[in-house]
Amino acid sequence: MVTTRVALAGVGTIARTHLEVLAERSDVDLVCTVDPNAGPPAFRGATPAHYPDLAAALSSHRPDLVVVATPADSHADLAVTALTGSAARVLVEKPMVLDPASLDRLGAAGGDRLFAAHHFAFSPEVVWAADLLAAHPSWGPVTGITSAFYDPYALKGERAFMSYVSAWADSGINQLTVLSRLVEVTGVTSLLDEGDTCWATASFRSRGAEGTARLHTSWRTGASSKSSAVTCGDVEVWLDHTAMTGFAYRGGELLATHGGDGRTPRKVAHYRPLYASLLSDRPDPVLGFATAAALTRLHAGAGR
Repeated sequence: MVTTRVALAGVGTIARTHLEVLAERSDVDLVCTVDPNAGPPAFRGATPAHYPDLAAALSSHRPDLVVVATPADSHADLAVTALTGSAARVLVEKPMVLDPASLDRLGAAGGDRLFAAHHFAFSPEVVWAADLLAAHPSWGPVTGITSAFYDPYALKGERAFMSYVSAWADSGINQLTVLSRLVEVTGVTSLLDEGDTCWATASFRSRGAEGTARLHTSWRTGASSKSSAVTCGDVEVWLDHTAMTGFAYRGGELLATHGGDGRTPRKVAHYRPLYASLLSDRPDPVLGFATAAALTRLHAGAGR
């Protein structure tokens, strides 16, 4: 069995999910971590080598995969350092970058080795819905999607903006990722961004027809809640992304249902199949640089 040597840059909140999923895999070895503001985390009961900066880590180790799990404004520089300082694949947390102007630099540094953690594309209910729609062409094209992503970050004040940038930066990219599994997104047609809450509309194509998605993301909420409703002819598909459940119905008829196991944490359920795909010989295109570049441009509102 070939072992993938992993270097992890950033040991904050989202890194915990990466570490949990990586620790489950017998084909993975965490060789080092990087964070100038925190010490090394435990991994399988041991402490990996730890460095204050990525360049120093890469001078001492030859990882097969570098994971960048840091705030979004540091992604571009760290990804370039990883690509130019190693021969490793590089997985960058979403959004890959906030500024589309960074994409050319990333592509030149090694876009064929660069991947984005679009984890919502692997959420069980999203995969279920995509398979369901593909299996029922007689339902016709998707004509409308309404998606609402809420997180209780308002009470964090400025700390929320320091960690997540804005509601649109943090969750808008997740909503576009969900859409990209179900339809071909063609543009973000309007955007009202108030920082901690945002409304947007997006255009898409489905089976040759045009449709519209309505997106709302906000930190002004008492609890986390994420859902999407998909209209496909006279069929409605409801997805609860928090519970990872879904159902489809037509009028008073229940057509299909999906439920989770009640035991797997939501992000673990996303990152398990993400890593299975990434570490395979043929990673899902949704992880690749071309998809990340397209979503980055859409997310930034290019062409509006």
